[in-house]
Amino acid sequence: MSTPNPVPHRYQNFSVAIYARVYEVLQMRDLEWLRERFEVMNRFVRVNKVYLETHRDWIVVDEDTLVKAKQFFAERGIQTSGGITITVNERNRFQTYCYTNPEHRQKLKEVVEFTARHFDELILDDFFFTNCKCPSCIAAKGSKSWTRFRLDLLDEAARELIIAPARKTNPNITLIIKYPNWYEHFQGLGFNLETEPRLFDKLYTGTETRDAVLGNQHLQPYHGYSIFRYFENLKPGANAGGWVDTGGMRTLDRYAEQLWLTLFAKAPEITLFDFLQLQRPIQLSDRAPWQGKQTSFDFDEALGPAMTSPWSIAPGTTIALAAGYVFQKVDSFLGQLGKPRGIPCYKPYHSTGEDFLHSYLGMLGIPIEIVPDFPREANLILLTESARHDPAIVEKIKQQLMDGKKVVITSGLLRALQGKGIEDIVELEITDRKATVKDFLIGWNQVHTASQPVTIPQIQYLTNDSWEEVSGLTGVNGYPLFHSASYGRGTLYVLTIPDVFGELYHLPAGVLNRIRETLLQDLPLRLEGPSQVALFVYDNDTFIVESFLPEDQLISVLVPERFTHLQDLVSGERLTGEPRLNWRREPSGWKSIDLKLKPHSYRVFRLETTPA
Repeated sequence: MSTPNPVPHRYQNFSVAIYARVYEVLQMRDLEWLRERFEVMNRFVRVNKVYLETHRDWIVVDEDTLVKAKQFFAERGIQTSGGITITVNERNRFQTYCYTNPEHRQKLKEVVEFTARHFDELILDDFFFTNCKCPSCIAAKGSKSWTRFRLDLLDEAARELIIAPARKTNPNITLIIKYPNWYEHFQGLGFNLETEPRLFDKLYTGTETRDAVLGNQHLQPYHGYSIFRYFENLKPGANAGGWVDTGGMRTLDRYAEQLWLTLFAKAPEITLFDFLQLQRPIQLSDRAPWQGKQTSFDFDEALGPAMTSPWSIAPGTTIALAAGYVFQKVDSFLGQLGKPRGIPCYKPYHSTGEDFLHSYLGMLGIPIEIVPDFPREANLILLTESARHDPAIVEKIKQQLMDGKKVVITSGLLRALQGKGIEDIVELEITDRKATVKDFLIGWNQVHTASQPVTIPQIQYLTNDSWEEVSGLTGVNGYPLFHSASYGRGTLYVLTIPDVFGELYHLPAGVLNRIRETLLQDLPLRLEGPSQVALFVYDNDTFIVESFLPEDQLISVLVPERFTHLQDLVSGERLTGEPRLNWRREPSGWKSIDLKLKPHSYRVFRLETTPA
């Protein structure tokens, strides 16, 4: 065997881990097999840590193999931590443990104790849930709902089967629970976001979003950013990292986007799942049609010498190269960005409603910060239908408005609160009727036309009691798309959500600009342009703009006039603009700066003021 490599140079702003499933850990008994494969990964990625899984699918790694693997990585300056996946048969529709089954409970305790003897850090892969409906579970459930039963059951299992035996075996162990990306439905399977963050030392975030169309969950790309921010707000300072896999991607730039969105959210560590997937060879079919246009993931630049010709890639060029390329680029500027900022979006524990809508709004250039507690201190908040699960939500809205603040609610929440007190604020009614619209009216005479029709619920209101800010036109009538009503010293806004959330992307740029004008008023800048261009804002006058569109885009950034220019933190380019006039042709206090975006690309800027 060759001499181990020295401790690798680290990235400055984050660390990188690789997760190895029990199947690959078992193969590590052959150290030559391990060396050959790890050296390929380590050539492309600066690896800090490897999670060695001890159990999955009822299989447990033998102690001798585990010790040999740990020693292999220790010789190379690589930290190792333990991992457990609590499945009976993952291939059988994610068959999980049954937590009313004494055999399963004893097995889990033994696996936890075994793992805790070998590691000071242990992560649970995202299968600490239950989908079991065996006769034993049915009997134990009794009259409870499945959601309530599973929340209680998994809370008890966390305490008795994982935390207690782990700490008894190793008092110094750090316990991490990794959550998947489908947070809207956690409670139905027993993931308890209310109690578990307090029980475990740290959380971990599944930021994988894969392909939005062909992936089973159809998660929008922005989800990879917003979910990390949400989990960070569940346990501030203890969201240990983001987790990305290669599954379900059609092109290599989708994989790259998952990686950099995780880092844009300020994940301190990023885990690449998994040891096997990172051995996957890169193929020419991984190149997207737009990757010949110098995108943020430039296929040809990333592969470099590995492209032996325009039609062939050198053997041994694996997907780890793509990850390393992304990490090197993002690490060059990430340290200059402050703490992420966004519009506080209250999502009570165990709530559902307008599932994953936050990610669609993020794709409209609206920075989102999902929070589990009502953000009373914020000047403007956004509430989706999930807020209906707070029985005091109407009173909380009223108090915000009486304090002179602004509350934006979606049409889904308005419908849920009808007859439950929302009419004390404004008498609006969502009917069962729909309107299919393509033209939109702003003010008295600004008409904007959508690229495709949009179907919205018809909202009725009392003339002069509340006001249409944006109307959807049918040709003979109009219906509110964005509506406002005063109450106390504040303003309530209602954002009408189409029946199909994806139709939000059809809204014209002028309509989106008007909505952003209201929602982003507490941020130091906002975008003007089409949908599927996202904005990431930080608290030190830095920001990122990213286009998820397949063609070049010219957009505008509106900034306060006190800023003289934008400084591109990657290219060094300085961009200046012109004062924006209001409808009276007077200075509005804002400056408009145009910038170009390549397909599936981001740009990073700092707002700057040149001294007079």
